[in-house]
Amino acid sequence: MRKLVKGERGRVYALFAIVMLASAFGNLSQTAVNAMMPEIMGEFALDVSLGQWLTTSYMLVLGIAVPAATFLGKRFTTRQHVFIALAFFLVGALADCLASNFAVLLAGRICQAVSTGLLLPLMQTIAMTRFPEGRRATAMGIAGIAMGFAPNIGPTVGGAFSFSFGWRSFFVLLLAGVVVLGVATALLVRGGEGNRSERFDTLSFMLSALGFGGLLLGFSEASSFALTSPFVWGPLVAGAVFLVLFVQRQKRVDDPLINMDIFKSGQYTVGFAVLCLLHASFMGVTLVIPLYVEGPCGGTALDAGIVLLPGTLAALFLNPLAGVLTDRFGIRPVTLASGALLAVGSVLMVFLDEETPLAVTTFCQAVRAFGVSGLMGPLISWSLAGLPGRIVTDGSSFSIAGRQACASLGTSVMVLLIALAGTSAAAASNPALPYQLAFAFSAVFAVATFVGIVAKVR
Repeated sequence: MRKLVKGERGRVYALFAIVMLASAFGNLSQTAVNAMMPEIMGEFALDVSLGQWLTTSYMLVLGIAVPAATFLGKRFTTRQHVFIALAFFLVGALADCLASNFAVLLAGRICQAVSTGLLLPLMQTIAMTRFPEGRRATAMGIAGIAMGFAPNIGPTVGGAFSFSFGWRSFFVLLLAGVVVLGVATALLVRGGEGNRSERFDTLSFMLSALGFGGLLLGFSEASSFALTSPFVWGPLVAGAVFLVLFVQRQKRVDDPLINMDIFKSGQYTVGFAVLCLLHASFMGVTLVIPLYVEGPCGGTALDAGIVLLPGTLAALFLNPLAGVLTDRFGIRPVTLASGALLAVGSVLMVFLDEETPLAVTTFCQAVRAFGVSGLMGPLISWSLAGLPGRIVTDGSSFSIAGRQACASLGTSVMVLLIALAGTSAAAASNPALPYQLAFAFSAVFAVATFVGIVAKVR
């Protein structure tokens, strides 16, 4: 295998492929459990409120772990960084394969989330610092397969394995995959040098964990409790306070966990804001569409999967293509065209009702998904390109954590709108109204994303 990788370029490609595939496994695992939940709940006699922590905890821990990736990137070599992340994933997948109770299964999920949180910033940093300037958007577009395609196809893969071989078989697949990647890392990735003097600021990490964790938990609970519930506003207020304290501390200490100089770059700041709007718009729709298809439309789970499938499969090709086009023609034409698709597709979905043919719903969702696929990689690479190389990892980590929080916000608000409108008198005469309101929320943020691109992305 070592002979296949010749020269510095080959080693960079091998490293990037390993980290991208490992990140894809992590994002695949994040959503695949959704489809396996009924079988898992049945085996361990769980109710829905307890079972949903298998997905909620993953999102929370991933967001908390991401900032720690900056420290690993400075303190350890890239090879060591990859091995640490793969070790977490290996332990997690093994625990889930052998889990005899819910606690072990949950612990395995947490280990996998830590691994994913450590890998995603590294993947983006490699794309932005190890590839030549004219290839960075292409690299980030390929990385979009891990960030966009893998989580979208996760429920399909998880459902297929759960139905055919039992839910544990999915974690056997992950276990085999991470072993192969570990061997590839040992053979193909060089050691390099880390900065042994780098200090881990424990207080900064605790403030970050409480800040991002509080926001993610509060947004998640908003779909289950009233906004006036302390289970919602308590974590949100605490998270906001701790996040402010975290940012203030990063400006004072000599070894910040995340260097806040990232926001001295106007390009990064604009990219960060637009990406947060994008994630608030699109993440929740993948949850709302199955509810809409199987609810007022009277469809099946298979129908819902078919509606989502074209956009999901297109992401496999459109993410890399958008990167190639960005490197060739620049960021503006690609993001303008993709942003327009996102806005148009999202607005069209507001007018869907129970009489709308599924083919029309599939078309609207596909247009929206095409726009998302064309925006993700180019916007991430453009925003990080505005940073000096030494703080690219900092920018990547903070951006991922922020996007996670906004995705959680968007999803929770859409679910909350469905719950509130579903009990109204208007919903009795218009069963699709709750879903139209959720789609309208998504459309507002989609249009805001497009406006931000028109005004600021050049």
